[in-house]
Amino acid sequence: MSELHTALTEAGVRAVSDSDVIAAHSVDHARLVDPGRAAALVRARSTADVQAVLRVASELRVPVVPQGARTGLAGSATAVDAAILLDVSGMNEILSIDPVDRIAVCQPGVINADISRAAAEHGLRYAPDPGSWEISTIGGNIATAAGGMCCVKYGVTAEYVLGLEVVLASGEVMRCGRRTAKGVAGYDLARLFCGSEGTLGVITEATVKLSPVPAGRLTLAAVFDSTAAAGRAVTAIMAAGAQPSLLELIDDVHLKALEELRPMGLPTDAAALLLAAADGDPEAELVEIERLCAEAGAAEVFRATDETEADALMESRRSALHAMERLGTVLVDDVAVPRSRLAESLDRIRATAERHGVLIGVIAHAGDGNLHPNIVVDAGDEDSLAAGRAAFDEILQMALSMGGTVTGEHGVGMLKREWLEREVDPVNLAVQRRIKESLDPLGIMNPGKVLAG
Repeated sequence: MSELHTALTEAGVRAVSDSDVIAAHSVDHARLVDPGRAAALVRARSTADVQAVLRVASELRVPVVPQGARTGLAGSATAVDAAILLDVSGMNEILSIDPVDRIAVCQPGVINADISRAAAEHGLRYAPDPGSWEISTIGGNIATAAGGMCCVKYGVTAEYVLGLEVVLASGEVMRCGRRTAKGVAGYDLARLFCGSEGTLGVITEATVKLSPVPAGRLTLAAVFDSTAAAGRAVTAIMAAGAQPSLLELIDDVHLKALEELRPMGLPTDAAALLLAAADGDPEAELVEIERLCAEAGAAEVFRATDETEADALMESRRSALHAMERLGTVLVDDVAVPRSRLAESLDRIRATAERHGVLIGVIAHAGDGNLHPNIVVDAGDEDSLAAGRAAFDEILQMALSMGGTVTGEHGVGMLKREWLEREVDPVNLAVQRRIKESLDPLGIMNPGKVLAG
């Protein structure tokens, strides 16, 4: 038995050494990110287990890669050489739900959608809803600062995190944040860990904000003959002060792929489909959104006839990546641009696809200006890979040139480390490095992720 496995056993945690099992846990959903060769896998069941692992790792100077459901798309949970893979998905209890304070206290391995299901009896829900909400964990959502489809109205994960329990690289347990509706005592350390991708510590408990379930929701779909026209509709909707609870764009590439995956009569001859939902004063809001879509050039606008049809449209949107993966290896991009430049960005992505000779489909959280250009490549063809990577980089450069960001919600991970250095100024980057060094002086926490070098 290796020194590492002996030390973990003596610390009271069981380490998996089977190479096939470790290999299966060495990647997340980021395609084309090569994993390192991890030394061990530990499936934590408690905060004490996490502490034990980090104390051993600190003593032996061994890297640790925290993992949840491994649904990430930037390589944050990908193995590095000689690492301990620390799987916290087994810490999956909802510890409490308080309908008065409207909070839920959860372990990190709780599935996102399960929080809303548990809170539903109180008329509450956990609002952030990434496309992977049925399989992704709340700890991973917080670690990557996940977004979702209702963010246009209800905001992103970081806005719902009130408090955290975090195990630091030293093995010390820190509690930060609060469980009250308001609180400004000291630095907002809970917010610091949102989007930290396991590079500063391991989240072992989260206190998240719940909100009332809307009384009703209406959904419509607008069909457009060009993606630019759909982009103009989004601009008009937001400029008019409308408050859609969802505003999603699906381009022709995805429409065809989705219909192939699960036939439901999607308009595959359209250039783009815009899905919109309203849940405040839904009838009045949807009438206004319908009018604005028509004025922007929608060829057709139709409403979901009932909740079943609305849910089917939403499930189709959530299946977009899976549908594209049937066409080849998908390199998922994730950029956000100012809403005012959404139409322009859609045109430029189409031009990028033509210039590099690759298939690129775009889905977008359009109301946020957050686009996911999904680039399809042949992983066994070096020319196809090179063309895909070139298109990927060109789209990132486009986002920066528009005053946008290289990642709207998936995180930096391993895919975009160099691009982070292009987006933020040198002083900002130096401060980030100093924070990392302060909390992880030995550099053992998920090394090689977020910050290059």
